[in-house]
This record gives sequence, C-alpha cells and structure tokens, in this order.
Amino acid sequence: MKTILIEGGRPVDGSITLGGNKNAVLPMIVAAILTRDEVVLHNVPDILDVRQMLKIAEALGVNVRHEQDTVVLCAKELCETTLPPALCRSIRTSLLFAGPLVARCGEAKLAPPGGDVIGRRRLDGHFYGLQKLGVKIDATPYAFHFHREKRLRGAEIFLDEASVTATEHLLLTAVLAQGTTVIRNAACEPHITQLAQLLNAMGAKISGIESNILVVEGVSRLHGAEMTIGSDHVEAASFLSLCAVTGGQLELRGDIQPHHYWMTRRVFERFGLHFTLRPNLIMMKVHHSPRLVKDLGNAIPVIADGPWPQFPSDMMSCMIVVATQTKGTVLFFEKMFESRLYFVDKLVAMGANAVVCDPHRVVVSGGAKLHGIEMSSPDIRAGMAMVVAAACAKGVSTIYNAEMIYRGYSNLIPKLNALGINAKEIES
Repeated sequence: MKTILIEGGRPVDGSITLGGNKNAVLPMIVAAILTRDEVVLHNVPDILDVRQMLKIAEALGVNVRHEQDTVVLCAKELCETTLPPALCRSIRTSLLFAGPLVARCGEAKLAPPGGDVIGRRRLDGHFYGLQKLGVKIDATPYAFHFHREKRLRGAEIFLDEASVTATEHLLLTAVLAQGTTVIRNAACEPHITQLAQLLNAMGAKISGIESNILVVEGVSRLHGAEMTIGSDHVEAASFLSLCAVTGGQLELRGDIQPHHYWMTRRVFERFGLHFTLRPNLIMMKVHHSPRLVKDLGNAIPVIADGPWPQFPSDMMSCMIVVATQTKGTVLFFEKMFESRLYFVDKLVAMGANAVVCDPHRVVVSGGAKLHGIEMSSPDIRAGMAMVVAAACAKGVSTIYNAEMIYRGYSNLIPKLNALGINAKEIES
C-alpha cells in the first residue's frame, strides 16, 4: 500500500505539464480491438486505470507496446472474449469491451465492473443501448454474457441520462453496426469528442460531434490510426484548486483547449479567483485570501454539477476544499452521486466549517485554518481533494490508500514537488 505524507503551509510556485485526459484514453484502448491494424496513442498518462485497461487488452490477445508516453496497440491476433474477472472488478470502464467484442467476435463474457464507490452508478443506459443495436444479454449478479445472432443493426437510441461511459460504449459498438444509429441525449464532454475523432480517423462515420445528438453511419471495417490525447481538464482544475488554497503562482502547460475551461473559469470567478486562459497555457496568481462573490440580492451562492458543459462532478471535491479557505458561505449541490460528499467528514476533522446536509448537499463557511490529520482516500477525486487540503494545512497530513489517487493522476508526487509542495510517498 502507498501512503502520501504532505507538510502543508507552502505556496505553490512553478510550472507543470498536464497529463493526457484519463477519460479519453480508456475508451481509446478499447477502440483498438475494432481493427486488425495498429492504433497509436500519444500523450498517454501513466496512471493505474490505464495500466489496468492495457492488461485487459493483453489478456484478450492485443499486442501492446510502450514507447515513453506512446502506446501502440494491435488486435490482429485478438483471440479471447472472456475478460479476467479480477481486472473487471478493478475498473468500471472494463464494461466498454463488451459491445466492441460482440461486434467483432460475436460475444463477450465479463464480471460486473468495479471502480470508485461514490454511490449507485447505473448500467441501464449501456444495456438498453446495446439491446437496441441487437446485442443479447444474459446477466446475473456475478457475470454478464453479451452475444449476437447476426450482424448488429443501427437504431434510434434515447439515453434517459447523459452518461459518459454509456455514450462511449454505444459509439464503440455502433461504428460496426449495419445502418445508421442516432444517439440522443448523448454526453458531449471533451473525452467523448476525442474518442469520436479517433474512431473517425479509423474510418468510422460519426457526425454531430460536440453536440448531444450523435449520428453514426455503420461501416464494415475500420483501419489503424494515430491520435494525440488532449490534456486532462480535471487535472488542470485540481492544480488550480491547489494554487487557490496555498497561494502563489502556477503555470499549466499542455494541449489545452480554452473552450474546455469556460465553466471552470466561471466557478473560480465566483470564489473571487481568476486565471489567464490561452491555447496550451493556463496561468494563475493568488496573493490574497479568496472571497466569495454573493448572488444577486446577497444570496448564498450555489455550486452545482451537471452534464457538460455544466460544472463536472469530478471537479466538485477539490472545489469544496477551496471553499474552506474562501471568506463567505457556499452551498454545493452534488446531483449525480450520493456518496461523493462523504469525504467532507475528513475536512471537518481537519478544522473545516462544513455541514453535510444530506448525501447530495454540503454547506461550507470558509476562512478555516486546517491542521494535518491521518486519512484514507476513498476515491480518485476525494483523494486529490485530500492532497489539496493537506497542502494548505498546518503540520503533516498522512493520506493512506494513495493508489486510489494514482488511478487518475500521473506523476503526482514529482508534480507536487516541482510546485514547491513538500510531499513524499512511503510504503505502508
């Protein structure tokens, strides 16, 4: 087990390069099994979730080669349709292999997927959409069997929630289905766009990219392609939060698309925080304590998440930490996951003024002086929020189960050190 020790109280000062988008690369690994040719991915982050997905691909017969941050995948010798149960239980996106395996090989067998424990994470959108495309599903609490009797056929699909992974799954499956598929109320996050761009580079015909209506004209085969993965906007927001609570100055570099950050900038502005946003560069300087900008009529502001381009759920945890250091009171409304806010108890133990109203809402009154404690990371984003809180707390904080954070953040300790944060990893 990995443990992170952080001695707080130092301002951020430095520059780092952001890693590739975690939620883009995971479905791209799956896309490689749709063709016998090589798929080359650049700017692949070295995180545990990527390693797990690559292990699954290799278990299916995919040849995987690493060249620094480039991964080359070739599924010419794809020979297996049963996923290792232990790997399925380690990562939620293991489910994404189901539809593409059915499309190419006729069936797929896997255990129910795992992942972060942040509340119920429905699979209904996956099952509904795959069945509309002609996939037969036999499901028990312990195993899923997906199969088809003939070639999959395009369909009109309406998702009752704009699920990112369900949208990715249906795109990956529909590209080889006969006829046209229309996905309405599709998720349209940047990682959906990048996946669609890769599939089109492989010969797919997807239109409506960056909208919530995606149209897929099925093709008989796909070929190889090469893709550079854009920078992770959630990682960027996490480090901006770090700068907000410690003060100092920060530069973030990488493949940064400004329109991916408009809502993030809007939320930071509500905390009286500002950053410069340019293609491939974000700069932030904080030399005073943040102060909340109240809503019209002196009302308490509400920060709520929602489907893109609203504020992403994955950014909520770190922003709650920012609120503990901001003068004023704010209500956070986490609409999507009923267990995401439970980590706030750890912030209260550190000295934060926060009240968890129910599983979806927490009120934070800022300006608290935090102190270091021992805590354990329950999920990726809460774990990173603990890192941010530890960096501004007095004394040393110990964060157990650091592997959970490493599932989504590459080279975390070196990046923290490069910014002047006193952090180190130990075995526990």
